[in-house]
Amino acid sequence: MTDRLTFDQAYELTDILINKVTKDQLAECARLLALNLAHHQIKQGEIPVDQTLALLRSFERSEEHLNLLMEGMLNLIGVLVNVSGDALNQTRH
Repeated sequence: MTDRLTFDQAYELTDILINKVTKDQLAECARLLALNLAHHQIKQGEIPVDQTLALLRSFERSEEHLNLLMEGMLNLIGVLVNVSGDALNQTRH
């Protein structure tokens, strides 16, 4: 048994979290991720959106590609959990 989250599991978890947060929380998530991207762009240079979309839609997945996708999903999960606060805990019984 592995303790590592697979990309498919991470993707599914993001869908679950997105469905549980409010529209305002999702907007806050987008704002935070935009700030993270802006910080990266200032430090490292611009990331071409067309190349990023091509990676996301690609069927051929190298280890480097999977690592990039996984880091993106983990960033999204972290921000969604952060902005949701107690909203996720209130749905558990």
